[in-house]
Amino acid sequence: MSQAPAKRAHIIVIGNEKGGSGKSTTAMHLIVALMRCGLSVGSVDLDARQATLTRYLQNRTAFRALSGAPIPISDHIAIPLEQAERFDDEVGALIGRHDAIVIDCPGSDNPLSRRGHIAADTLITPLNDSFIDFDVLGQVDPDTFEVKRPSTYAEMVWEQRKRRALGKLPPVDWIVMRNRLSHVEAKNRANVATAMEALSKRIGFRTAPGFSERVIFRELFLKGLTLLDLREEGVGGSLSVSHVAARAEVRALLQALKLPLLEGHDLTKA
Repeated sequence: MSQAPAKRAHIIVIGNEKGGSGKSTTAMHLIVALMRCGLSVGSVDLDARQATLTRYLQNRTAFRALSGAPIPISDHIAIPLEQAERFDDEVGALIGRHDAIVIDCPGSDNPLSRRGHIAADTLITPLNDSFIDFDVLGQVDPDTFEVKRPSTYAEMVWEQRKRRALGKLPPVDWIVMRNRLSHVEAKNRANVATAMEALSKRIGFRTAPGFSERVIFRELFLKGLTLLDLREEGVGGSLSVSHVAARAEVRALLQALKLPLLEGHDLTKA
């Protein structure tokens, strides 16, 4: 009798070489959304020096212990840069135990971050909607707003995609997530969108709507909560109009990601 094939988790990597783009906030909301859809989730913090995702989950664990709220918590590990050799064994163990792995990468190019990018089935790059942040993807002509060439981070991603191909791994689905979009249509926003579309065709990514500039995304960090937890028994508080709008942004992102492991799942449960 043949054995069943080994479980293989879908690996979602959150990466960008610029700080302040919302990587850890995105990672945490994805982790909770996947768990609320009934999936088993492992999480990995490769930015152990800053350790934002690790602290977020520590705060969540402490809040659950104090409040008794039945909020789900991922199976988490943090790997310091000086122990990069742990990556294959520890992430490999998570892959065998879970449906999905969410990896939060540091805002710099280093060997550990590159390991994370090579492992990605889905790569999400949160990007604030400005040319300052766009510069990590492509250099833009200041007069015509035409993209002159890919920039450092895009080149690094290209190199890791080639290494995946050499290892006969499936191609990565790269999504650039446009965060902090203005609620008012502005000339700068239109120019960024034009440059983004041109570069996406050139280097092979697609775009997804991200999160607006809402205080609530940052306020919940201290309790380790996300917008998806606010209706949970024992959490306390009520949903305001702003909360409902922010939850809608999270669900819109989930739909735009088109993750194969969410096919057939009711995303309203997230």
